[in-house]
Amino acid sequence: MTKKGSMKPGKKNKAEEPELEPLCCCEYIDRNGEKNHVAACLCDCQDLDEGCDRWITCKSVQPETYERIMDTISDRLRIPWLRGARKVNISLLPPLFLLPVFLRVASWHFLLGVVVLTSLPVLALWYYYLTHRRKEQTLFFLSLGLFSLGYMYYVFLQEVVPRGRVGPTQLAVLTCGLLLILLALCRAKKDPGYLRSPANGDRSLSGSHTEYLNRTGPEKPKGFPGADPAGGLNNRAPKDEPKGCPRTSAGSPATGKEDWCAKCRLVRPARAWHCRICGFCVRRMDHHCVWINSCVGESNHQAFMLALLIFLLTSVYGITLTLDTICTDRSVFTALFYCPGVYANYSSALCFTCVWYSVIIVGGMAYIFLIQLINISYNVTEREVQQALRQKTGRRLLCGLIVDTGQYNRGFLRNWHQFSTLGTRPFHHPAEDIV
Repeated sequence: MTKKGSMKPGKKNKAEEPELEPLCCCEYIDRNGEKNHVAACLCDCQDLDEGCDRWITCKSVQPETYERIMDTISDRLRIPWLRGARKVNISLLPPLFLLPVFLRVASWHFLLGVVVLTSLPVLALWYYYLTHRRKEQTLFFLSLGLFSLGYMYYVFLQEVVPRGRVGPTQLAVLTCGLLLILLALCRAKKDPGYLRSPANGDRSLSGSHTEYLNRTGPEKPKGFPGADPAGGLNNRAPKDEPKGCPRTSAGSPATGKEDWCAKCRLVRPARAWHCRICGFCVRRMDHHCVWINSCVGESNHQAFMLALLIFLLTSVYGITLTLDTICTDRSVFTALFYCPGVYANYSSALCFTCVWYSVIIVGGMAYIFLIQLINISYNVTEREVQQALRQKTGRRLLCGLIVDTGQYNRGFLRNWHQFSTLGTRPFHHPAEDIV
């Protein structure tokens, strides 16, 4: 009797469980948890209808309405796939369509080129500050960078190589440089040094990174608790930390300054910070780079610098080959500013426009590379520099281009030696850093 009685509830519970029907290639589960179809992407768009009505009547649209419209579009923008339609990240699409259109329009006339090439950095900076303010991840800049590399290489093959002034060796060198950039980017995209507590050790940070963020939702920006005026960190818990919450060490040496992260529920070692965009603590975090859509930390800082160096060398080499081809009787520097007759031929105008687009990108990346070289020479991270500027600590040189906090600076050679050994062995701080 007892055995039969114990089996009946089990069968009853099993029968009550709803069986999920398999999805066809065009069906998906939307953000409301309901089954939807790709063909119904334009149905029940109340927010979009309201926004269009207000635009037609010349009324202002609230920012919350914009956010709801973008959320609806990103949720319904899907492609048919096996076992359910897959979502397409909307931030991937603008560079794929807008970049070729803008560059080809800029090739029609000199004034159009000035307007377009001036507006592109402004639009990119506007989008960066928009996403940075909302603390959101975006694939826009990664897509823009990769597609720019591919499109510049395509224009080089189609418009420059057929003119016969680029030899097979030069083309092979440029192609190898492009492949090395992609390899270095793949390495820089890997784990930057996420901190993982033993309690949550089973959760893979690299694999379920985005899924974890979507499940927990975006973080509200809060201050970094436990920061002292000198730019260091103490081990005091923030005021909003729950009482009795266990502190879990992240496997860091006990000799460094540590503090408690209320988000990740672990003790961070010295120079580790919590990234509000990625949602994890990173060892020796330098900054969150939108160009790789990841943090730059202890484990990928070297690969990040290598990718920047190879990109600069390859881009300068490609610019030189292109200018030597379309302006044969002038030096590279002179041809960049004065190349008469370049807009008489659309092919030459497109090449010249792509050269100036590449120059703008190279200039921005060269500035980032210079700042990184200075920070490594003084053994400071970009996060520590920003904190020192906010708190007005540290020593500023060359109008603020160099910021020396003095906390970890051990001399030029020792600083570079420490950087060259990042991620290979733990670095033992001197006695003055021990608490």
